[in-house]
Amino acid sequence: MTEEILPTPTTGGTRVPGPPGSRRRPGLVLAIVLTCQTMFILDTSVVNIALPRIQRDMAFSPADLSWVLNAYMLAFGGLLLLGGRIGDIFGQRRALIGGVAVFTVASLAGGLSASAGMLLVARAGQGIGAAVAAPTVLALITIGFPDQAARGRALGAYAAVSGSGAALGLIAGGMLTDWISWRWVLFINVPVGAVLLVSAPLFIAETDRRPGRFDLAGSLTSTLGMTALVFGFIRAAEQDFGDPAALGALGAAVILLALFVAIEARARQPITPLRLFAHRDRATGYLGLLFVMAAGNGMFFFLTQFLQQIRGYDPLKAGLAFVPLTVLILISSHASARLLPRLGAKTLTASGAAAITVGLLWLARLTPSDGYAGSLLGPTLIAGLGMGTLLVGITTVLTSGVRAEDAGAASGLLNVMQQIGGALGLAILVTAFGAATRTAHGTGHHVFTKGATTAFTVGAAFTACTIVLALTMKTRQDPAPEPLRGEESIR
Repeated sequence: MTEEILPTPTTGGTRVPGPPGSRRRPGLVLAIVLTCQTMFILDTSVVNIALPRIQRDMAFSPADLSWVLNAYMLAFGGLLLLGGRIGDIFGQRRALIGGVAVFTVASLAGGLSASAGMLLVARAGQGIGAAVAAPTVLALITIGFPDQAARGRALGAYAAVSGSGAALGLIAGGMLTDWISWRWVLFINVPVGAVLLVSAPLFIAETDRRPGRFDLAGSLTSTLGMTALVFGFIRAAEQDFGDPAALGALGAAVILLALFVAIEARARQPITPLRLFAHRDRATGYLGLLFVMAAGNGMFFFLTQFLQQIRGYDPLKAGLAFVPLTVLILISSHASARLLPRLGAKTLTASGAAAITVGLLWLARLTPSDGYAGSLLGPTLIAGLGMGTLLVGITTVLTSGVRAEDAGAASGLLNVMQQIGGALGLAILVTAFGAATRTAHGTGHHVFTKGATTAFTVGAAFTACTIVLALTMKTRQDPAPEPLRGEESIR
């Protein structure tokens, strides 16, 4: 067994020493970056459980309440590409520390919010901080673990964190909301952020600083385009697709995103190098991940509402209902990391997507009288098994063969698909929910359940698309990574 260390960075030909001991403690480096990933992924879902209490205290309308989630996900996903570029130009450690600092301050401001507007601004601030820091996680793993076996284990841990973070957020949100206040779903980030700000400079060596410029035009068009797209779907959920505001937002989204692609094709240093999509498996993997995150985010959103509004669970009990799912994600991601060399990323991705599809189709049969043990436990366990399996496979596809100078951009794009897929997916599934509830008959419980099961069906269609995409991948084995320049190791 070999011990891998982070490369010693250089700036302008001068070697930059890392902090004492950092080069001999890859385990601590991994623990730090995975703690960051946990905090950012968890914050996407931790607010879910607290939404009824937030709505009551902050006087949100039902439609405006969705922006408590989307303000974070859109800022996070929309600026991730720029965040990846920041890490490449200024160094991954600097980007991580700066992003965590912004995220921590915004979390404190959110917990102290006195109005709905202040809360939404704070949530957007959290998203900005996460957008700068999150791309450094995979970049540091990619650079710091060049050995294939070591990298596979690190990616298995990353997949476990990414896959279970949403469910862990629901559990933590339930505990904090029930025991203290919904404000603590934001305050909890402050001590964690403080620990990260102290430990990162001590144990993470800085990476190469690569001269470059910021693609502000690309960043602006991508962020505005995705925001307009999500707004268009949410507006259609409130009204319908004939609404002028919805049509205008969707039209603007198409124009802005097309302009973004044109800018990236001509930019000297694009935030999204289009060569990342040149590898067929990687391009397929990005799209497949977007579909899975769209379905998964919607599943958590509607299940938490079903448990609290239909089954009468309190926030803590609703959060604990996701413990079995979390355990299955952790177990399956660990097992899949070990099976990766034998089965290959293609098989893991396709089989994981198939399991999630089965779980969603099972949930699509829910009725208002269905209990947890008989109708919810089984499908959530199957979905959890699929999530852990799929994330190991698809993360391996997306991080293999990436050049060192593209590490930040590639990891940023992976996180974009997670966050934008979640935001866009929630908007689409809420639109399907709204259309179903407008034509449903019966009591309020039956109307809600009809809308939720329709959303689960649409989510299953998304993950079925991922199965097809995975099966079209060219090879069974992972593409070999390109050597990282300046890489050093002690064997």
